[in-house]
Amino acid sequence: MPGRIEVNGRVAGTWQTATLTEIRRETPRASTFRFAVPGWAGHLPGQHLMLRLTAADGYVAQRHYSLASAPDDSGHIELTLDHVEDGEVSGWFHRVARPGDRIEVRGPLSGFFAWPGDRPALLLGAGSGVVPLMSMVRHHRARDLTVPLRLLVSARGPEDLIYAREFGAETTPVFTRNAPAGTPVGRMTAAHLAPLLAEPPAGGWEAYVCGSNSFAEHASRLLVAAGQPVDRIRIERFG
Repeated sequence: MPGRIEVNGRVAGTWQTATLTEIRRETPRASTFRFAVPGWAGHLPGQHLMLRLTAADGYVAQRHYSLASAPDDSGHIELTLDHVEDGEVSGWFHRVARPGDRIEVRGPLSGFFAWPGDRPALLLGAGSGVVPLMSMVRHHRARDLTVPLRLLVSARGPEDLIYAREFGAETTPVFTRNAPAGTPVGRMTAAHLAPLLAEPPAGGWEAYVCGSNSFAEHASRLLVAAGQPVDRIRIERFG
């Protein structure tokens, strides 16, 4: 099928050393961290990994993070992290981490939220919930796929829109607090979905929803009310 990616399950279950090579600021509170992982097995857009930090005194912290990068053979992966108040892992990344630092990663994990590029994808995200969806957008572009893909992404304002510089015609931003002149302000509504679900592509949409618990519930209710089959809605939530 178009865009199908094979992942080595044995390698995915092994801890590997990842070396931080680049830090890019995305918004005032979110940055992308690029790692070199020579033994990375590849991943499907939408998957995540387990990250492990070990302090000098032996204290270990582990977290799950979605992969932002498209699958490729470069031996690199990218994570985009919000700076969470009092977050020990996100705090380390945003305040301490520098290129050359090493961490451990294991993955990729979970196939439920994965999109290999084999069916039309309707993506709904809010805040950092856009991270796994951006992996899908990047994969779509990198492979020059013709299968339809659309992204609706919600943020408080333009300054909080992660990956704003990368979005193209496939993306519709929704701003809940402040917006450029002439752009409505408010939550995602049925009106945002109506044109996409009224004339779906052949075979219909596979919907992917990622964000906070409240956003996931809100977005999934909008989809169902608009006629999207429940068994074709995949949800990943946090918080």
